[in-house]
Amino acid sequence: MSGERAGGVTPRWVVNLLRVAPKPIQWTQLVRAAVILSVPIALGYLFGNVGYGALASTGALPSVTADISDTYRARAVRLTGALCAAVLGFALGLLAGGDAALSVPLVIVVAAVSALVSEAGSNASIASLQLFVFTVLGIGHSTDEVSAGTSLTCFCVGAVWGLSVALAGWTVRATSPERSAVAQVYLELATMLSAVSVGDEKSALDARHQLTEALNTAYDRLLTARSWLSGRDDTYRKLLNLLAATTPAIEATVAAVNAGVHPPRALIGHFTDLATAVLSDTRLPVLQPPRDERPEQAPAVTALYEALSDIGTEERRLHRSRTSARERITEWAHSLVSGPLTWLAAVRLTVCVALAELTRFLVPTEQSYWITLTVGLVLKPDFGSVFGRAVLRGAGTVLGAGLGTAALLLVPHGALLVLLIALFGAGLAFGKGRHYGLLSAFVTPLILVQMELSSDVDEVASARILDTAIGCVLVLVFGYLLWPGSRRPVLGGRLADVAETIAEYAEYALRPVGDEADRIERSRRRRRAYRGLSDLRTAFQQIVVEPSAAGRQAVAWWPAIVSLEQLTDAVTAVAVAVGQEAAEPPEDSEVRKVRAALAELSLAVRTGARPNEVELPRGEVLAGVRSQLAGALDSVTGPDLRTFRHVR
Repeated sequence: MSGERAGGVTPRWVVNLLRVAPKPIQWTQLVRAAVILSVPIALGYLFGNVGYGALASTGALPSVTADISDTYRARAVRLTGALCAAVLGFALGLLAGGDAALSVPLVIVVAAVSALVSEAGSNASIASLQLFVFTVLGIGHSTDEVSAGTSLTCFCVGAVWGLSVALAGWTVRATSPERSAVAQVYLELATMLSAVSVGDEKSALDARHQLTEALNTAYDRLLTARSWLSGRDDTYRKLLNLLAATTPAIEATVAAVNAGVHPPRALIGHFTDLATAVLSDTRLPVLQPPRDERPEQAPAVTALYEALSDIGTEERRLHRSRTSARERITEWAHSLVSGPLTWLAAVRLTVCVALAELTRFLVPTEQSYWITLTVGLVLKPDFGSVFGRAVLRGAGTVLGAGLGTAALLLVPHGALLVLLIALFGAGLAFGKGRHYGLLSAFVTPLILVQMELSSDVDEVASARILDTAIGCVLVLVFGYLLWPGSRRPVLGGRLADVAETIAEYAEYALRPVGDEADRIERSRRRRRAYRGLSDLRTAFQQIVVEPSAAGRQAVAWWPAIVSLEQLTDAVTAVAVAVGQEAAEPPEDSEVRKVRAALAELSLAVRTGARPNEVELPRGEVLAGVRSQLAGALDSVTGPDLRTFRHVR
């Protein structure tokens, strides 16, 4: 992120392209993926027809690639949609067969539909991807000797198997994901305080980012569960109220980190005790008050003691009305009508898929449908940088094809090959979400082995490398270099939106809380601000891998992103100090200056003009806010706005 060159020679975008996202290893996911993908092939060997087992393993693949860490109900909805889309796509592909007059229009239409459906949300996006992928794979499998009906039956059996294993723990661990999400919030709070107590500012900052992610996850899971249950389940209600009651403790912790306060170890230990109690579903621990009242005790520490003492004794209820299917469809249709970017993405994907379909008939190799498959996987409109995905897809495929070839040539068929497939499946679960190159490196040998076992195609590895290379070149040339606006900077608009969201939060946070409704509204606006900052970081990480103007703009805006994060922390610190009566509330005129400064920052980013001089708030209470505002405005003047004038 800092922009330094590794060893003095490696370009910054290459370093960011190769960076692996740090995520804790979910061992259950790895084991589950290994079992889902290897057992069908083992049964195929056992019953004397490994080809059927390989087809079933292919049908189970979406239950691994589409799975996420979420509640069982959310996972069930996501996986059911993905697997149904995969079955539909595979059936369409088999029916189209090897008839180019049917298969080519089918793939092009499915690509266009896939791009448009992606706008309807995350679940729709992953389902549309499975529809496209398995339509292409179905066309490829239609040339095998196995009948279409038998192939589809084996595929469906694998899909049911994958879904069953993925959700097997629901009956005994129904509320475990929600409990883990709430407990993770307390663990991140403990990590933040531990880091600041030893003076490790970097670890404290990283923990604050992780806290934002943990909060987003916990609220999403619990509010979704509550909307589905319509308030009938006492467990979800208690967890949601507990999380809402933790809001003052979160604000006080952020204030302590912002001020560099060294908190007592008892507070850190209490957060870990809370996490343990939530996970084990036992009575919440009671925080013992400090033995002596110290006049010099920081307001943030006092606020922490008060907030932790209140946890479990209050009920702050948050409700989310359930959105009907009709409302979701209406919202999606509205986004299509009003969103030209969605149509541009759909047109780009459709054009490139059509070129891939034309090209694959000119390539004299088996399984040339991988050209089209590569184009679709890389150009998925909501999966980040096209350039980065094309490069990583190519590199990962070369590595994965080498692994797959070695597996087919050196490992004897039978138990050892089944074990190797289990290892590839675990690697797929590990690479997913961490690095697209890792994902490609593990999914490639897995599919190569499945294809070899189900169709006995020779030289499949070399053909896969050639087809993937051709697909990546098509994407880079026609979908990136020649496509209008593909290299245009896009981060500025999101930066401006986040600045406006922070301004809305500051308007509530810097004024005294009138009643409980005001406190809840302030909490919502704070979560919205931090969620926006988290999404902005994600967008930055996706775009910064590009060597184009978009990547250079992302690097140029990075100081502004950091300044806005620090500004939000400073606003929270003032809110805590005012709430503890350790500081007088700032005057309304001073709060308006904060909002006006952020509005000027947002306007400067959107228009490409340098920000005008604005009057910053005065007084000791807003000293931290004033400093961070000045830094944010200075960072906006840093980029060459004439170069980065295209803001979306």
